[in-house]
Amino acid sequence: MINQFRNLNPINLLLLAAYTVFMRLAIFINVPNELNFEFLEPYAKLLIQIPIANHFSPTVNIIVATIIVFLQALLFNRIINNHGLLAKPSYLPALMYITGSGLFLQFLILSPPLICNFLLIWMMEKLLKIGKEQNAMMTMFDVGMIIALGTLIYFPFIVLLAMLWLSLLLYRSFNWREWIAGFIGFLTIFFFIAVFYYWNDNISQFYKIWRPLVNKFPSKLQINYNDYLVLIPIGVMMILAALQLRENFFRSFISTRKAFQMLFFMFIIAIISFYTKPDFRVFHFLLGVPPGAVLLAYYFSKAKNRWFYESLFAISVLCIQYFLFV
Repeated sequence: MINQFRNLNPINLLLLAAYTVFMRLAIFINVPNELNFEFLEPYAKLLIQIPIANHFSPTVNIIVATIIVFLQALLFNRIINNHGLLAKPSYLPALMYITGSGLFLQFLILSPPLICNFLLIWMMEKLLKIGKEQNAMMTMFDVGMIIALGTLIYFPFIVLLAMLWLSLLLYRSFNWREWIAGFIGFLTIFFFIAVFYYWNDNISQFYKIWRPLVNKFPSKLQINYNDYLVLIPIGVMMILAALQLRENFFRSFISTRKAFQMLFFMFIIAIISFYTKPDFRVFHFLLGVPPGAVLLAYYFSKAKNRWFYESLFAISVLCIQYFLFV
C-alpha cells in the first residue's frame, strides 16, 4: 500500500477516498444515538451565532467529518509537496494524515480541533514560506490572525502563539517589527471582541477569557492505558522516522532541516496545549496530526525494506481498526 502512494498517480485520489471511509467503518456501523458539536467557544458565541451546528444528526455529523478529513488531507498533501519536504512528491502525506485522523473514535466526529486543523494547515504553509521572504511582517500578521480565529473556535489553539517567535528564531535574523507583527494580528481580532463586550457592559467577562492560560500543568493524569495501546505501532513508526531524520539531517537542505524543526515544535505545542482545558477530550490531540503526519510520511518516503515498512503500516492500520471496534 505504501508503494502505491509513493507517486502522484491520479488513481490514488480514489484510493484515498476509499481509505478515508474504511478508517471510519467502526463508527459508520455503530452510529451513536446522539452527537453534540460545539463550533465556537462560549465567548465567541456572544458575537457569532451558527445555529446549524446544533442540527446535525449523528449520521450527517460523521459524513461531514469524513469529507472534512479528506479535504484536509488533500490540502495538506499539496502543501508538503510544494515545499519539497519529502524525497519526491507523493500522496504519502495525505495517507498519513488520514491514518492519524482515524486513531480514536473521538477523532471520527465533528469537533472544534478538527475544524481548527484547516487553520493549522494554513498556518503551516505560511510559516514554511517565511525563510524565503525578504520581509515577513505581513505573513506573521496573517499567522497571528489565523491563531486568533482558531482561538475563537477552540481556546487551546492560543498556545500556538509561541510558534510565531519559534519560527522567527529558526528562519530569520532578529527584526523587532516581525516579532510584534504576529501579536498585533492576534490582538486585532480580539480587539473587536473586547469592543463588543464593552458595548454590552460586560467587559469584566472579557478578562475571564484569559484565565485558562495560567492553569497549572497537571502533575497527574487519569489515563486508561488500554485506550492508548493503539499508539504503540504509531510510536514505533515515529521513533523510526526520528532516527531516519537524524541520519539524513545534515545531508538535507538547510530549509528542510528548519522546516522539520519547526514542525517538531508545532507538534509538541499542539499536544501540551490541552492544559488550558481542564475538561479536555481526546479529540484535542487532532491538533498534533498535521505535524506528526509529516514525520511519518518522511519515514515511509525514505524507507528501503519494502516487506518491513509495508508490514509495519498494515499492522498499525489493523491495530487502529481493532481498537475502534472493541
